[in-house]
Amino acid sequence: MKKIYIIVLLFITMIVFGQISYTISPNPFNETDAITLTVPGDQIDETAWGVTNNAIYIWSWSFDTNYQNSQDCPTNGSWNNSNDLNKLNYNAGADTYSITLTPTTFFGRTGIGRFGFLLKDKTGTHQSSPDIFVNVGVLNLNLTNPAPNSLTTVPVGNSINITATTNVNATFQLKANGIVVNSTSTPSSSYSYNYTVSQDANMELIATEGSSSKSAAFILQVPRNVISEAIPNWIKQGINYDSIDPTKVGLALYAPHKNFVHVIGSFNNWTVNDTYLMKKDTANPDLYWIELNGLTPQQLYTFQYRTNDLRKVADPYSPQILSSYDDPWISSSTYPNLPAFPAGQGFEVSTFKTGQTSYSWQVTNFQRPAKEDLIVYELLLRDFTQEKNWQSLINKISYLKNLKINAIELLPIMEFDGNLSWGYNTSFHYALDKAYGTPEKFKEFVDLCHQNGIAVILDVAFNHATGRSPLVRLWNIDPDGDGYGDVAPNNPYFNQVPKHSYNVFNDFNHSSPSTQYYVERCLQQWLKEYHIDGFRWDLTKGFTQNCSENDENCTNAYQQDRVDILKNYADKQWALDPNSYMIFEHLGTDQEEQQWANFRIAEGKGVMLWNKQTEPYNQNTMGYKENSNYDRMNHNLHGFTGMRAVGYGESHDEERLMFKNLAYGAENGSYSVKNLNTALERMKTFGATFFTIPGPKMIWQFGELGYEFSINRCADGSINNGCRTDEKPVAFTLGYDTDANRKSVYDTWARIIGIRNTYPVFKSKTYTIESNNLANDPDGLITRIYVYDNTINGMKNVVVLANYSTSVQNVVPYFPYVGQWKNLMDDTVSNISSTIAPITLQPGEFRIFGNDAGALSVSDANAGNKLSLQIADNPIRNGSAKLIFNKAKNGEIVIFDMSGKRLDSFKLDKENGTYELKINYPPGAYLVHLKSETGMAIQKMIVK
Repeated sequence: MKKIYIIVLLFITMIVFGQISYTISPNPFNETDAITLTVPGDQIDETAWGVTNNAIYIWSWSFDTNYQNSQDCPTNGSWNNSNDLNKLNYNAGADTYSITLTPTTFFGRTGIGRFGFLLKDKTGTHQSSPDIFVNVGVLNLNLTNPAPNSLTTVPVGNSINITATTNVNATFQLKANGIVVNSTSTPSSSYSYNYTVSQDANMELIATEGSSSKSAAFILQVPRNVISEAIPNWIKQGINYDSIDPTKVGLALYAPHKNFVHVIGSFNNWTVNDTYLMKKDTANPDLYWIELNGLTPQQLYTFQYRTNDLRKVADPYSPQILSSYDDPWISSSTYPNLPAFPAGQGFEVSTFKTGQTSYSWQVTNFQRPAKEDLIVYELLLRDFTQEKNWQSLINKISYLKNLKINAIELLPIMEFDGNLSWGYNTSFHYALDKAYGTPEKFKEFVDLCHQNGIAVILDVAFNHATGRSPLVRLWNIDPDGDGYGDVAPNNPYFNQVPKHSYNVFNDFNHSSPSTQYYVERCLQQWLKEYHIDGFRWDLTKGFTQNCSENDENCTNAYQQDRVDILKNYADKQWALDPNSYMIFEHLGTDQEEQQWANFRIAEGKGVMLWNKQTEPYNQNTMGYKENSNYDRMNHNLHGFTGMRAVGYGESHDEERLMFKNLAYGAENGSYSVKNLNTALERMKTFGATFFTIPGPKMIWQFGELGYEFSINRCADGSINNGCRTDEKPVAFTLGYDTDANRKSVYDTWARIIGIRNTYPVFKSKTYTIESNNLANDPDGLITRIYVYDNTINGMKNVVVLANYSTSVQNVVPYFPYVGQWKNLMDDTVSNISSTIAPITLQPGEFRIFGNDAGALSVSDANAGNKLSLQIADNPIRNGSAKLIFNKAKNGEIVIFDMSGKRLDSFKLDKENGTYELKINYPPGAYLVHLKSETGMAIQKMIVK
């Protein structure tokens, strides 16, 4: 404590100087902060003090937080002999004295609320006066009852004791809805007040100490008496328009575990008003509803739901969402007259407008391409055009139509977080994201596609939702009130812990009836409102409740609950639109995928499954025979009854073929796949060995132009896995569509797709794929594809040959019979006199032959009656297989496995007829060769 001296003895003399000025930095400060006390040099007259070498000392003492219990600084020393540890440092340049200290260390104690000090010489003969006092502590306010940012329900007329403490003495002020209801004038470190509740109140307690103030907020809410009344028939969850009265809207929110719900919006100045307190449905008390009357037709209204626990959310079934985060970045050229986000509402809001004019569809009876005939163009609008909007895509319809594709699959366009995204971070599955344009413009795009024979398929991410989803926010753990948090245990839609190993964001529980209803409503919205033709369901492995986020083996294994859940969704989708497409990205076991591919197949349905063949196709295009067999492009090898395997070599999720061609392509002398034009030529061959295989196919945007930028390309041109979803250069902007060599790939693919679309033989389920069959081609990288259908008129047979090696190859074609064969790429006709006479193919070259009846001579009109081989009831069960053959003079049957290993051979004793083949092979695929004097025929045999 400060030393007080009474001058009693005449020989003791103490000279006192006036008050000094000083600064402390930082200020205010806590007791654990390092601070610097600085005194200007002109405040101390060293000559008068008799000081040499700038020997000025601090004498200091401290108090507790109640400014009591004074204790001297342990390093003060004695009054007549100050400790050198308390000597101030002199800065000659600035002419200042200073000392740096941390209060808890300097005073050797904690709980410091104030300290005092004076300056003196070493002996105490001279000192400053009066004593200086400095408060310690950045003012802290601790609201002890109720908790900060909390909600407390108190009946009208009841009181609540509001208590708080501070770390320093302060005065307090309590406000209710901005009006002061209590205040104190005497500084204290504690506060207590009984407040009587008369209405809902936004409360604020303010503590003030000097120039510092701190506040804590909380809400007091009075309970509501919610009316229970049957929901009108015309209202269901979401926004409902009265078909007769355009001044009325019905709103309904499914909100279990909530006590009451208000609607707040532009119609009530965003205030909580019991006029807008929602009723409870009598049959389903978890369903809240309200009718809003007296609305102005064609006026846009904005609103949110506010639940008793202060959750403010948009309607999960709102077709349009406004966002304060995303909307400011959307240009007026993309979305003219975008409604303004209502200030101060924070989270997303919904909109509605009565009396709207419906879009006038030009095509109301679009005939969708058959599932088997689909050529799907997978497209991310963000990276497809520089403008990134629907109008720019409309402007490219001729480019897509001339490629001869018949379906466009759009990466998710449902409301997602941000504007520059792949779209899988979906928050509102019911709403169209505004980043690409208006609902009317999107409808115009769909309508135009239908006018040009092109179906529109949407990629949907029903596996999960982001934290912005109202279905998450209504039931999440959000202690800080920022709107984000983990899924709460009582959430009716989501799992608290993911039930599969590939989860992102929040994992939907698809066993929940609430989730199933939500998904069904979203399907209905897109099918009915936007005339969408079908959906590609993302990450369907996540539709199980049986696994965990760390068990990949479980996730990839057959799961019966997942089979049942997705069949149920198939039934729901087909009930809404019987002919709509359903495509799963499952990439699972054949056993499980068969359950969906063969589901209701007799009705012409059956789910289509993604069939990834990226690696084997890329091995071929690069020129490497290892792992280059893509025979599983054949739906039969998956055990599918119908052609429901959507084959692809590229997708949004895979590395681009051309990138690897140029980066890793094989070289042989002067021939190099790493050469751009060489790689482009090989992409033509990819098209020949891809589109000619019957069944649905999919390509990724700009593959037809040899797009070579890596999937992991960053904005600065580097390659990093973290840049996977970053924006990529637009091929049109780069001029790829006008580059002759790249455009040649486009033209070649268009020609091949056109051939496929023209000839019914490509609908045949009878076809074989022979890729990298080392039995016939020891060097590998030779492809033979045989498509045939003897039941149709015109072209009955197609033979595709390709040389993916880096050297010239003489490829034995094994034509099914001799005669005239047309090269379908240039319409030239060749007279084939031997079915096994080699055809020379340059590296990367292909041929597509067909026996177009219109181009054959009379002698070839019965070509279908020449050498042929069929396997009855293929796939077959082990034991025996019935072979049907024709014109097999001196025939021999040879059986190979898919590695090319010869398993068995049998001589035929007749030229025409049947042969009962006794077999005992493991389940799988085998090649059956019929060799005879009249040629060779090959069939693939599937053993179950």
